[in-house]
Amino acid sequence: MQLDAHIFKAYDIRGITPISLNPEVARRLGLAFGAYAIKCGERVVAVGRDGRLSGLALAEALIHGLCEAGVDVIDVGMVTTPMLYFAASGDVDAKCKSGIQITGSHNPRDYNGFKMVLGGRAIYGDEIQTLRRMMEDLDWGKPATGYARQTNIHEAYSQRIVGDIKLKRPMKIVIDSGNGIAGASAPAIFRALGCEVVELFSEVDGNFPNHHPDPSKPENLRDLMAALKNSDAELGLAFDGDGDRLGIVTKGGNNIYPDRQMMLFAQDVLGRVPGATILFDVKCSQRLAPTIEAAGGKALMFKTGHSLIKAKMREIDAATERPDGQAQAALGGEMSGHIFFKERWYGFDDGTYAGARLLEILSQSPDANNVLDGLPTSFSTPELNVACNEGEPPKLVSQLQALAKSYAPFKNASINTIDGLRVDWLDGFGLIRASNTTPVLVLRFEGHTNAALHRIEGDMMSLLKTVKTDVSFAAGH
Repeated sequence: MQLDAHIFKAYDIRGITPISLNPEVARRLGLAFGAYAIKCGERVVAVGRDGRLSGLALAEALIHGLCEAGVDVIDVGMVTTPMLYFAASGDVDAKCKSGIQITGSHNPRDYNGFKMVLGGRAIYGDEIQTLRRMMEDLDWGKPATGYARQTNIHEAYSQRIVGDIKLKRPMKIVIDSGNGIAGASAPAIFRALGCEVVELFSEVDGNFPNHHPDPSKPENLRDLMAALKNSDAELGLAFDGDGDRLGIVTKGGNNIYPDRQMMLFAQDVLGRVPGATILFDVKCSQRLAPTIEAAGGKALMFKTGHSLIKAKMREIDAATERPDGQAQAALGGEMSGHIFFKERWYGFDDGTYAGARLLEILSQSPDANNVLDGLPTSFSTPELNVACNEGEPPKLVSQLQALAKSYAPFKNASINTIDGLRVDWLDGFGLIRASNTTPVLVLRFEGHTNAALHRIEGDMMSLLKTVKTDVSFAAGH
């Protein structure tokens, strides 16, 4: 079977249903992943799905393939991606440390895909390509037979969070789940923590009738901002389609981007894990590293990608043994909203848990908004997406990296090519990188002053137009 190579991304599998991703692809993934799991000594795999309309059919085919391969399946049903990670943590079933979540994450409604964990680590990069080759070359003899059982993990997951988080005072919040799967669990968990919750779009609906479930895009936070303005709630939380990312809006309508959230989380974590390494991706603010270092931490910029960040955190922990038994890479985060806590948590990205940790910190102050608005800030753009043809973004980035070395406006700047092209000046930075999930270039600009922001944006866009003359921004920009 010839598969569409474009669905095999850097850290997950994702495509349009039913064109490039359908039940037969899911079944073949089950067969290949099951065989690969057995080779790695794993015999039990958890399977979950978000609220996408195509999710049930893909889940049934995937489970069928896994069982054919000879592994046993724990079907946890319709859950957030973090809940699937929880099911694959070994806490629900000691034998289960692997899992596959069927999710389109924040992509448009006709997308779906697979996020995978094997033996407690995220599958990405070359291993995803290994699975692709196995899926294409499948030629099994008589299939083995595993069995599948359904398990409800909602209560165990909720109890794990509620048992860890303690608020100093009750808080009233607005939660916008954007009709994503987080709406089925997050509001109840925050009520169990002692919050009064105003709900927006909690009904799980894969048509996403109200707005797209992506809190990294300011236009998707308008309803949340309006609800805050028209109520006495003090804070707004927003989740993406599969519940692994968090957006925060203040009473005054300010969007607290995840790199600023990370400042607060880092200060909190470093108070208990001094000297820990805090990871963040190339899209994050210049203000973040100095904040981490001022709190006694080691700041490390790394590539964008939930699997890549988690793998780097594992690498750091393996190389560093702390006398206090804590993980050296105690916290990681991405500008897109993925936050990874290893202190008190499992190290996987979880929007609900990150929101709970945020409220725990903010509840120590009588005015949560003052705390958030007081975080270091700059003038910046949100994440901007430049529409490209399939396969075009990596080629453009390679061209930009080559040109950057001799580009006059970059003469007094620092050039970083760990993931795309990031250029840092003393008064701000610009970034152009290739998305790993959709055929777009991802852009972000920041300046310590508004004038610096416009200068940096102008210089970066001028360079981009030398390799792509037909620059056009994707929907929403």
